[in-house]
Amino acid sequence: MAHQLHHNPPFRAEHLGSLLRTDELLKTKTAFEQGQVSQAELSAIENKDIKEIAETQKKLGYAAVSDGEYRRHMFWGSFFPGLDGFEEVTDIDADVFRPYAPDVAAFLEAGHKPGESVICTGKIKHVGSTYVDEFKYMASVVPPEEVKNIKLTLAAPNWYHLRYKEGKAYPKDVYASDDEYFADIAKAYQDELQILYDAGCRNVQFDDPNLAYFCSDKMLAGWEADPLNVITADETFEKYVKLYNDLLSKRPADFHIGVHICRGNFVGSRHFSEGGYDRIATKLFKELNVDTYYLEYDTPRAGGFEPLKELPTHKNVILGVVTSKFPELEDKEEMKKRVYDAAKFIAEGNKISVEEALKQVGVSPQCGFASHREGNAIDRNGMIAKLKLVREIANDIWPGQL
Repeated sequence: MAHQLHHNPPFRAEHLGSLLRTDELLKTKTAFEQGQVSQAELSAIENKDIKEIAETQKKLGYAAVSDGEYRRHMFWGSFFPGLDGFEEVTDIDADVFRPYAPDVAAFLEAGHKPGESVICTGKIKHVGSTYVDEFKYMASVVPPEEVKNIKLTLAAPNWYHLRYKEGKAYPKDVYASDDEYFADIAKAYQDELQILYDAGCRNVQFDDPNLAYFCSDKMLAGWEADPLNVITADETFEKYVKLYNDLLSKRPADFHIGVHICRGNFVGSRHFSEGGYDRIATKLFKELNVDTYYLEYDTPRAGGFEPLKELPTHKNVILGVVTSKFPELEDKEEMKKRVYDAAKFIAEGNKISVEEALKQVGVSPQCGFASHREGNAIDRNGMIAKLKLVREIANDIWPGQL
């Protein structure tokens, strides 16, 4: 892969894809699930709201518009249930999950059993895209020259591996090893990415909470204490990096690929994992073959900017310094200072000027506003105010740039 900085996308002001739904859309989705309205009626509301939120994003000055994930229940969408070899289940035995995986632990600590999940039951095969229609509708509501900027968010390829205990991610009579399982996952994503590319998609963002879990001391301690594990957490992280690199190995050079290292974003603004990027920074930034990292830096739980010294000059980082979880507005000047502070570490690591380092940087809210369709503890006006703030920060630091 050519070592060239990819820009436009990403843009100086970004958001992470999911946006708050309207009350009408939420009510219609519930009515659809209860058999009270048809798929056509639901689709009509989705189409109307997506068109409106696309216009809102453009008015606010965002180039990489998304559909707000309005057709999805959760941020990852329907990729895995759409594959042969996976089955969606609503009542799953909690004993199959790693109890120390941060999202699972959060549910268990609250007295809840993890909800619906997807399990591997047979050989994995891609049999048709569940994302491409989402993209095609978005492409119909923006001018042709802006189609290449549309942001489509994708499920992390490791999502249904880490959350299950060793030996529970797939049947042993189907796959003899993780390597065999990951090879078919990679092939499925290659097929998906090719379909999206052929439809005109040029900008995708993988949403990956699992990679952030390797920053969590609590998760790592649980991993080490688990007698079922046959490899270390670090070796597992390396396998996940290889999985990404394999699935991206055939992507065209003009296909922008980003990954959001998510620390959890559930109903009521719940987060799941804590810990700085320090222990994964070298492998994350130097070995993972993506163009852009969307990092959460809204609270001290993400650690400092020092790990950015590992960011190579041909990769971008979008700094999520503005929280999407709560309505209180950050101080713009303080956020600008944080961006400059981060750029200083990039500059130090690469022996370049801060001005040069800023060419690799953008700014965003730290996560989506509605990774789960019910959304965060913030209302629509609060969301708009946050998006305006991000755009203003970008305008001040990079005047005249999208």
